[in-house]
Amino acid sequence: MKYKRILLKLSGEALMGERQYGIDPKRLAEYADEIKEIHDKGVEIAIVIGGGNIFRGIAGASNGMDRVQGDYMGMLATVINGMALQGALEDKGMLTRLQTALKIEAIAEPYIKRRAVRHLEKGRIVIFGAGTGNPYFTTDTAAVLRGVEVHADVILKGTRVDGIYDSDPEKNAAAIKFESITFDDVIKKGLNVMDSTAFTLSQENALPIVVFDMNTKGNLLKICNGENVGTVVKI
Repeated sequence: MKYKRILLKLSGEALMGERQYGIDPKRLAEYADEIKEIHDKGVEIAIVIGGGNIFRGIAGASNGMDRVQGDYMGMLATVINGMALQGALEDKGMLTRLQTALKIEAIAEPYIKRRAVRHLEKGRIVIFGAGTGNPYFTTDTAAVLRGVEVHADVILKGTRVDGIYDSDPEKNAAAIKFESITFDDVIKKGLNVMDSTAFTLSQENALPIVVFDMNTKGNLLKICNGENVGTVVKI
């Protein structure tokens, strides 16, 4: 395997599958199968998942809700998604731990960096919920932060497009895909990979990002094998 330890970032919207909101059990099972493939190869896996399929704090704020209150609600949405993914993974026979930045001891461990690393070393899949535990920070930022803290080799950002393009491929059929691109070029071209805080944190810590289509079967295994899938952002 090219990567020994990965941080997989999934969007909450990805869990909706064909639905308009909530969680699609079929999509969860598909993701669990993909994750099991690399787990069985010995890859150590940490996961951060968004909450946009349930609630987005920034959307609530745009409708008059207090931004801080909305962001905490969004953090709880990520915990719900984390629990759902945890159940799907355990149904496939994998050992998991859910750690949250907010203390919810009845359902999850509090996030402790050394404990998270030890779980990974023992082959357990660690799901990080509740973002960074602070309002005004996205789950993209949480993903990079946790990736840096647990010494991940790469951030794998699973999306519904197969990489980074010079324009939106869903709107422009002539959009050009990048096989690889540097952090500096992403900034110069004004490309939207992650929010600026997450992106800068990744760049400063020389932690590469791979943007790929999580919904294409086998992509996750191919990336961990070192095949050219998606777009690699590197120094």
